[in-house]
Amino acid sequence: MSQSLIAALQNPALYPHPVDGFQVIETHISWVILTGPFAYKLKKPMNFGFLDFTSLDAREHFCAEELRLNQRLTNDLYLEVLPITGSAEAPQLGGDGPVVEFALKMRQFPQSQLLSTLQANGELTTAHIDEMAEQIAHFHLTAPKVPAEHDAGTPDSVMAPVRQNFDQIRPFLSDKADLLQLDALQAWAESSFERLKPLIAQRKTDGFIRECHGDIHLGNATVIDGKVVIFDCIEFNEPFRFTDVYADTGFLAMDLEDRGLKSMARRFISQYLELTGDYQGLELLNFYKAYRALVRAKVALFSMPAEADPVQRATTLRQYRNYANLAESYSTIPSRFLAITHGVSAVGKSRVAMRLVEALGAVRLRSDVERKRLFGEQTVPNDPQAGIYSADASAATYTRLHEIAAVILRAGFPVVIDATYLKRDQRDGAAKIAEATGAPFLILDCNAPQAVIESWLALRQAEKTDPSDANLAVIAAQQASREALTPAEILCSKRVQTNESGTLDTVVAQIRQRMPGL
Repeated sequence: MSQSLIAALQNPALYPHPVDGFQVIETHISWVILTGPFAYKLKKPMNFGFLDFTSLDAREHFCAEELRLNQRLTNDLYLEVLPITGSAEAPQLGGDGPVVEFALKMRQFPQSQLLSTLQANGELTTAHIDEMAEQIAHFHLTAPKVPAEHDAGTPDSVMAPVRQNFDQIRPFLSDKADLLQLDALQAWAESSFERLKPLIAQRKTDGFIRECHGDIHLGNATVIDGKVVIFDCIEFNEPFRFTDVYADTGFLAMDLEDRGLKSMARRFISQYLELTGDYQGLELLNFYKAYRALVRAKVALFSMPAEADPVQRATTLRQYRNYANLAESYSTIPSRFLAITHGVSAVGKSRVAMRLVEALGAVRLRSDVERKRLFGEQTVPNDPQAGIYSADASAATYTRLHEIAAVILRAGFPVVIDATYLKRDQRDGAAKIAEATGAPFLILDCNAPQAVIESWLALRQAEKTDPSDANLAVIAAQQASREALTPAEILCSKRVQTNESGTLDTVVAQIRQRMPGL
């Protein structure tokens, strides 16, 4: 394919729709011709080893794969694969005669709506992050499992590209500090792999190796018709796409952290886990984030011209070091704690817990979510002590919360459990988990005036988005039967007036002061 074909395709007469003008976006593997209402993507006849588009048959196949795979996460964005006939100098879209090329027709969207652009303009919101978490969670839960006999997801196949990164990066480095850092990162990767190898093997056995996206970051997500759309998955290389779901989530988390959006990365991971319940794999997260950061570091070095001048070399090394430092941050010894909320329904516990997620990197567990994951929705009407809210069901829910908390703490992450914890034995159960895992324990004693609680409850019931089924009668019953904190519990508690932001700010600052690594 030549530039002459791209030039010839910039002719409004070729298109069966109005053309507002032409703009061509070129990447190292494709051209995208923007016309206004639609975009036409052509693959370059290139072979980079990890992809091979050199034959026309291959380009047709991968156009069809791109259409198929991206339709999993998009609606009416990827439309059809069109043959281009005629010649490079006089092409036709879908005409008769020999095919000279193939184009993937897409609905065009404004580049200004890319999430990466919104982020650069300070317009990215937590609502965008929550929407991504929901979409990715649903996608991963429903994506096809890679067949057990396939090599993808085995420990060796997971570690091979990790080792390849180090082998490919090292020849580019000459500074002693850079080389020492790379050696330390490789040693950490190898020791982490040995520790995680049984988990990696178990993940494959349990079906967590799926046909994923492979390239989720803010540059591959946009807003269309007011909704976030994730696009441009990896179609050209199965091993990049056939991977543990944590490799997908880790990529987006790393991308957010690279952009200085650590609180959003933490929120994304916690929301994703809340939706999937995939806590058992959490120990893999930092391993995959470090791998993704070093892929970006390698790409930065690969992009440096062979005859780079000192300014180009300095710029490239700065980019490399930013990613290498990010990878190194995932290898540090974690600071962990277990915090539980204490208070009646609608007192603001979930907001308090989310603040610890965003500010301190905690993973939030919600009793309302885990209860329904265990038992399903409540089917017994007008009885807050029956069905999934019976004493036995509640005991099982708290047991489950504590089991998950132990998994998360052992994976190296702090935990905040969003539950009422109005009974002493419930709080004792959480304290025992903290003691068993060697994590500091904190009770967040949440309080608010009755009028505020009632107004928040009314708002929650009107929005119908919260998993809680509590009403005023439930709250009254909770207030009547709650067991006050003991003097010993008060010593490890912090009172939070949830309708006043200042008290929570103080608690967060105090935790940070005790645990500087957070």
